[in-house]
Amino acid sequence: MKKKKTPPKLDNLLEKIKQHIANGEYSFTTHALSRQIERGIDTLTALYVLKTGYEEKKKTKFDETCNTWKYAIRGRTLDDLDVRIIVAIHNKIIVITVINLMEDL
Repeated sequence: MKKKKTPPKLDNLLEKIKQHIANGEYSFTTHALSRQIERGIDTLTALYVLKTGYEEKKKTKFDETCNTWKYAIRGRTLDDLDVRIIVAIHNKIIVITVINLMEDL
């Protein structure tokens, strides 16, 4: 079986994330919504982190099964929580999970 070619990572990732959010082009997986509830992080807070955070490159990974990049965006909430959000981007942002890094301390 021939291995699929890995697509390139997005250029201007953070700018594209901001554009998608401004246009309402995002959705949260059931998993992400469940994790948000567990971790006390609402949707507006998650979107804030996506708009103001940075790419945590060492946590960004290529998912061979889905043939897509899963980008790790890390930032602080207005309440100063350290949060990582994993997203995939196709025609919109798909939020895969939300992690409160303060819980692991």
